[in-house]
Amino acid sequence: PAPAEAGRAPGPPDGGWGWVVVFGAFLSIGFAYAFPKGLAIFFKEIQDFFGTSYSEVAWVSSIMLATTYGAGPISSILVNRYGSRPVVMLGGLLCGVGMISAAFCTSILQLYLCVGFITGFGLALNLQPSVIIIGKYFLKRRPIANGLAMAGSPVMLCTLAPLNQFLFENFGWRGSFLILGAILLNCCVAGALFRPIGARTALVKTPVTEEGKDALKGKITEDGPVENEPEEEEGKDCFEKINQYLDFSLFKHRGFLIYLIGNVLMFLGFFAPIVFLAPYAKHTGIDEYSAAFLLSILAVVDMVARPATGIVANSRWVRPRIQYFFSFAIAFNGACHLLCPLASSYTGLVVYSSFFGLAFGMVCAMLFETLMDLVGAARFTSAVGLVTIAECCTILLGPPIGGILIDTFGDYKYMFIKCGTVMVLAGTFLFIMNYYNYRMLAKEEKERKRKEEEPKSVRTEDEGKKIWNKDSTQDGPELEPLREEGEGVKKEMNG
Repeated sequence: PAPAEAGRAPGPPDGGWGWVVVFGAFLSIGFAYAFPKGLAIFFKEIQDFFGTSYSEVAWVSSIMLATTYGAGPISSILVNRYGSRPVVMLGGLLCGVGMISAAFCTSILQLYLCVGFITGFGLALNLQPSVIIIGKYFLKRRPIANGLAMAGSPVMLCTLAPLNQFLFENFGWRGSFLILGAILLNCCVAGALFRPIGARTALVKTPVTEEGKDALKGKITEDGPVENEPEEEEGKDCFEKINQYLDFSLFKHRGFLIYLIGNVLMFLGFFAPIVFLAPYAKHTGIDEYSAAFLLSILAVVDMVARPATGIVANSRWVRPRIQYFFSFAIAFNGACHLLCPLASSYTGLVVYSSFFGLAFGMVCAMLFETLMDLVGAARFTSAVGLVTIAECCTILLGPPIGGILIDTFGDYKYMFIKCGTVMVLAGTFLFIMNYYNYRMLAKEEKERKRKEEEPKSVRTEDEGKKIWNKDSTQDGPELEPLREEGEGVKKEMNG
C-alpha cells in the first residue's frame, strides 16, 4: 500500500519485509554465482556428444561468466528505469528460456548462444538488482544483510553440485538442462519478493491547472521508473540520456576510482585458485573423491564466513573504517595462496582449504558493502554496473594466465604464487589509498566546516553595521540626542 505521506521517499526500514527481500536476494545471488560453476559436471558428456575439445566446451562457462559481468551496465540502466522487481523477474525468465532451449541444441555454437549469452544475461539481471535492493531496505544493518544474501553462493554451490550429478546420472545432459531451466524460473519468484520501498506518488483529485498537472506528472519514488516530459527528452543528446541512468561522473569520485583499480587487480588472482585446487590435489597424488572434498570444505567454511563477516563489519569498531577491513581480507586471501605450495600432504591441503574458504567468504561478504559505503545508496546502482564491466576482463584473464604458468613450468606452485602476489599487492594498494582517502575526507570536512563558520561571522558583523547605519540615518529631531551620544561614545572608544 502507498505510504501515508504521499510524495516523500521513506527511509530504509532496517528490518520487517527487508528480511524477506534478503531471502529473495539469497536465491538470486546464489544462482548467479554458483550456476556457472555447477555446469562443469556435464562438460565431459557434452564433449563426447559433439566431438569437441575440452577447451571448446569450457568456453560455455567462460561466456556465461563474461556475459554476467559484462552486462552490468545494462542491468543498472534497467534497474534505474524500471526498479529491481521487474528486472529480476525478466532475468529469471531469460535463464529458464536459455536452459530449456539448450536442451534442444545440435551444435556447440548453439550452446554458446543459449547457455552462454541468454542464460548469462539472465543471471546478470538477477545479480545486480538483488544487491541494489538490499541497500534500499537496510542502512544500520546493511553489512549483516549483505553477508546473509551473499551466503547464497556457497549454499547453492553445495546444493547444485550433488543435484547436477543426480540429474546427469538419471536424465543425461539434455534432460538435466530441461529440469535446471525449470528450477531457474524460481528466480521470478525471488524477484516477486522485491517489493518497492515506496509506492508511486498518489495524485490528489483536486482541481488543478494545466501547469500543475505537468508538474505532478512523473513524480515517483526512488525505486520506481523515471518518467520525463517529451520536450526534455528531445533536448538531450544520446550521452545525456545514457548518463541519466548510468552515472559516469563516478569516474571523478576518488573513492570509487581507488575501489575500481584495487578490485580489477584483485580479480586477476581471485578465481584461479578455486579452478585449480582439485587438479592440484590430484597432481600431488590424492584420489578424485578426496580432491573434490576439498571444495566441499571450502564451501562449508565460506558459508559460515559470509554472515559472520557481516556481523563483524556491522560492529561499531569496524563499520566506520570498513575499507581497512576489506583491504585486510584481500591481503589475507593472497597470503593463503602464497603458503599453499608448502602444503604437500592432504592434511596441509585441508588446512589451506579452510583458511581459503574463510578469506574468500570475507572478501565476498564485503565486496558490495564497501562500494556502497564509498558512493552511497543513491549512486550505487550505476557504480555496480561500471565496476562489473571493468572486472569482466580480469575475471576472464585470471584462470587462463594461471593455466599458461602451469603449462610452462609443469608445476602448480607458480600459479598459486602469482595469485597470492597479485592479491597481496591489491590489498596493500587498497589499504594505503584508503588511508589517503580517509585523510583527505577528514581534511575536506574540516575545510567545509571552516567555510560555513566564516560567512556566518562576517554576516553577523555586516548585519550589525547595517543596523547601526540604519539607526543613525533615521530622520526626525527626536533622534538627535541619541546620535550625538553615540558619536561621543565612539570618540571615547577611539581615544
